[in-house]
Amino acid sequence: MLPPVETDEDWRRIVPDESAMLPGARDLCARLGLGGAPLTRFPEGSQPVYAVGDELVLKLFPGSAAQDGITEARVLAHVEGRLPVATPRVRDAGGYENGWRYVLMSRLPGENLAHAWERVPRADQERMVTGIGEALAALHALDHGPLTDVVGPGDWGAFVDRQRAGAVQRQRERGLPPGWLERIEDFLASVPLPRTPRPSLLHTEVMRQHFFTTPDTWRLTGFYDFEPAMIGDRAYDFVGVGLFVTRGDPALLGRLARAYGETFEPDVLLAYTLLHVYSNLPWYLRELGVTGEPELPALAEAWFGVD
Repeated sequence: MLPPVETDEDWRRIVPDESAMLPGARDLCARLGLGGAPLTRFPEGSQPVYAVGDELVLKLFPGSAAQDGITEARVLAHVEGRLPVATPRVRDAGGYENGWRYVLMSRLPGENLAHAWERVPRADQERMVTGIGEALAALHALDHGPLTDVVGPGDWGAFVDRQRAGAVQRQRERGLPPGWLERIEDFLASVPLPRTPRPSLLHTEVMRQHFFTTPDTWRLTGFYDFEPAMIGDRAYDFVGVGLFVTRGDPALLGRLARAYGETFEPDVLLAYTLLHVYSNLPWYLRELGVTGEPELPALAEAWFGVD
């Protein structure tokens, strides 16, 4: 049985502790007819995730994140077979004990693209970002109507307002220096964002970490982690693209955007970077090696400009 996890303190105490987690994961697998299958926990991910043998993956969601489990299962079922890159197939999903939910899904083949990237020849990097652009175009073109009962935020304008109201405090809590903090409100006020965009199904965390590739061919073999999916402005999905796929490389971002079929203004993408649910500007500055304190429009061009 998995212990209840309803607070941040519960999470810190229970979820990293395999003596607490593994027996519950084994019990759940037994209930799903997979008793005796070897379980291996993946070291990465925002939720506890286990390989079940060689072909399945069990993703667990505590009560505090139960809605994420519902979202993941519904979105994966919705996109299955409809994107040019494979996504996990849902084999089972539902509730467990003490508020926990689970999604049992197929395991994608290959190696995590973030781990492999430095070994990938430039020509193959270019081909893979083209594939990511095509996958995003297909995702954003899907009919999102069947998901509106589980995927938010509903009113995009109200979401933007909420995120804007907390933008400075969010970065202050993450340790952003005062010289940066004092620029955020004026920058956001200068960037017009749509209140009623043409809505699209968004992944929201389009990163190398969420793709798989095979070293023998350097082709994309999987796209996963749809638990934070939203319905909203397509540009919002390009925050992760610029920061964690092309990482300030204008040639790669230009290639990806051409495959996608549209480019977005760098200031718009930096605004959405500051408004993103998981926004952490100090981390991004470290990850992309930014030194000094450039003006925010210059930072937008460095991260989201295209060739």
